[in-house]
Amino acid sequence: MKRCDIKRRPLSDTTLANLAPELGAYRELDSSGLYFRVKPNGQKSWELRYKKPDAKWSWLGLGGYPEVSGALARQKAAELRSDAADGKNPIAAKKARKAAEIEAANETFESLAREWHTSRLSGWDVGTAKRILGALERHVFPSVGKRPYISIMSMEWMELLRGLEHQGILEQMSRVRAYCKDIYDLARVTGRAMNNPLEGVHKFLSSGKAVNYAHVSQEELPTLLRAIRSYPHAKDVQLGLQLLTLLAVRPSELREAYWAEFDFDKKLWTVPVERKGRKKGREHLVPLCKQSLRALNELRQITGTYPLLFPGRSDRTKPRSDTVFLMALRRLGYEGRQTGHGFRHIASTILNEHGFPADHIEAQLSHKAAGVRGIYNKAQYLEQRMKMMQWYADYLEELETGNLKVALKTTTS
Repeated sequence: MKRCDIKRRPLSDTTLANLAPELGAYRELDSSGLYFRVKPNGQKSWELRYKKPDAKWSWLGLGGYPEVSGALARQKAAELRSDAADGKNPIAAKKARKAAEIEAANETFESLAREWHTSRLSGWDVGTAKRILGALERHVFPSVGKRPYISIMSMEWMELLRGLEHQGILEQMSRVRAYCKDIYDLARVTGRAMNNPLEGVHKFLSSGKAVNYAHVSQEELPTLLRAIRSYPHAKDVQLGLQLLTLLAVRPSELREAYWAEFDFDKKLWTVPVERKGRKKGREHLVPLCKQSLRALNELRQITGTYPLLFPGRSDRTKPRSDTVFLMALRRLGYEGRQTGHGFRHIASTILNEHGFPADHIEAQLSHKAAGVRGIYNKAQYLEQRMKMMQWYADYLEELETGNLKVALKTTTS
């Protein structure tokens, strides 16, 4: 579009986008001293012609187009004209406004959260630090990250956390609440906030375990196992649900697992300490039964070219969403009745009822015994757990095929 074809001012969005360059740079008046400048190379920008306090005319750049739209350029021009009318130097006023914008940006919840995260890095291992920042980036920053932290009310935090609660990720919700409360404590003790809007919020949220670890009864288990086997959506997710039933590990441990952690020859999965969320402790050894090895080999055909067992769809370097297994169970009709973590409860119940030693079961679940016994008992009972979990996998297989009926009460010797 040639400038001789301009029909009206202020310049329309179509005109701004289509004005063609000429051999030399030129300016076109938009409105009240605001000009649109076009260079021979096609670059476009906004300039304001204003009168300085010494009564001389000058130009002030307002930014490039299309980064600065017509509406924004006119708003900036109006502010600067107002400054000039009040006897202020428009350039000094522009710099002051920019400084205020930077200061406001540094007072957002996200900036405070990242400051808090940096301040705590020395106390975390790499895996923990990455997991915490990832939770904030996934669940908090999209909603309130760009807001000034002092403007976010307790009611808004309650709404955000209840959103996580309704997704069924209650353990994650509880952690996110604790992180955000700690972030506000940083602002409070450094004199940047008078109170903590997350104080007391936990009293009105679900505590997590009773609902988060929901699981079906043993009588319903065969139907659930068959439903998982026939899951019609993503194959990797279906295999993940099978592995949760067979291994009794935490969903996060499986979802974040790397292929390098698996030794197929030794039939062993080693969950490293840093992925278990503890600075101290030891790696968790998970024996692999025949059925889990079959599922893993099938999964390796799908995702084996990536480091992670369950790589994300948009970013293959990150694991699938922390709700991936929960949402799959919902699609199968088990919302509120079965969670990924609930498979651990099922395994514990069945193994205890069939007389397996409590120490072996607790070692499989990676539970630490309470008190002095927990300090001194370091045994992992790997050989015994190999046999126990193969029995358990065979038991589930019999249930699924209908070759075994679940008794209401099981007698153990």
